Amino acid sequence: MMNKFNRRHFMAGTGALMGSSMLSAPNLSFAGGHLAAQELRTVGLSVTVQERILNDFKASSGIGGVSGKADIYPNTQTELLSGSKAYDCWETIGERLPAMTMTNTIEPIPTSKLSNWNSIRDTFTKADPRMEDRAQISGQIWADSGQTSLWMVPTVYNFDSVGYRPDLVDAEEANTWTSLFDDKFKGKTGLNVDPLIAFGQAILAMNSLGLLNVSNPGNPNKQEIDEASKFLISKKKGGQFRALWGDFGELVNLLASGEMILADAWQPAVMAVKAQGIPCSYAIPKEGYRGWSIGISMISGTPNADAVMAYADYWLSGPPAITVSEQGYYSPTTTIQNVMPKEKYDFWYEGKPWVGAPDRGIQEGDLRDGGSLAERAAHVTYWHQWPDEYDHLMMKWDEFLSA
Repeated sequence: MMNKFNRRHFMAGTGALMGSSMLSAPNLSFAGGHLAAQELRTVGLSVTVQERILNDFKASSGIGGVSGKADIYPNTQTELLSGSKAYDCWETIGERLPAMTMTNTIEPIPTSKLSNWNSIRDTFTKADPRMEDRAQISGQIWADSGQTSLWMVPTVYNFDSVGYRPDLVDAEEANTWTSLFDDKFKGKTGLNVDPLIAFGQAILAMNSLGLLNVSNPGNPNKQEIDEASKFLISKKKGGQFRALWGDFGELVNLLASGEMILADAWQPAVMAVKAQGIPCSYAIPKEGYRGWSIGISMISGTPNADAVMAYADYWLSGPPAITVSEQGYYSPTTTIQNVMPKEKYDFWYEGKPWVGAPDRGIQEGDLRDGGSLAERAAHVTYWHQWPDEYDHLMMKWDEFLSA
């Protein structure tokens, strides 16, 4: 696992996502009468922790009770590391796992307890030879080298890019991370308030501009962080950014109004703008995408371990991920192909033209931005990870915010 950790590493955070689900009865390994004596208390982002999902899980599993709290990562991480026993699981993100494992805050989930694990995608079991193991999701989630137990059971993942207004910016200009920092768009671009995201994107742009040559933008050294900080500060002082956004609704409103015409964006935000009848697209950056995955981690000592494992298995059954897939995310298991309508699966996962009535701005014959899952996965430059020099990065981020 990663080195150079301290408590400040563990307490710092990132942003939130949005989502909803449309569900049907899944195949659960733990469905049975004994779950009636257990409950599930979960916490995580609103993309996964939803009343509708929890109620469907309750009905499908026969569990005694369910409750969920939607909150952003830094709040929950601080709460858990302060010793809270209010939850049985945390629906976290892969890059945060070292904070949990180094403090024994979570315990592994055996794959033998997950009836749907046999349909997991290779992304989560096989390493990309282009990257160091810990720099990708397949090297972050496993508790053992034999891949028999998981620190996190993945539930949702995606590859992030630049959202832009195609009526105001040419695709050729938008299809690069340098567009966020291009003087031509001064005052019209947006940057996420998560420093891990912002620094990574600045480094991708600087690589492209010939200012740096960083092989893994997710784990820059001190000198590379210093150079990226100078770059970000110069752009901020020059009035480059319309906003440093952290809220989903804020991002949607700024893109929809045209106050921002380019921003590092979550794909559901792009879909939300399109749903208003306003042109909005997701770039195919020449430098590549940023990859991440959210999943379920079991809190150490929980009295409801079977409930947590049943909940993780439920997510792998497919139906919980239908709506998040239709917003632009992916399910880590191929079982979704069996429960999602074929024409929708073909559009979102296979890169085929949209068939049927218009939906949220998608018209007959439209193609998903970036193409199929396989095409997009092959274009990932780096996965989110916790940098070795996180404290130094945070110090430089504070300088950026104060500049």
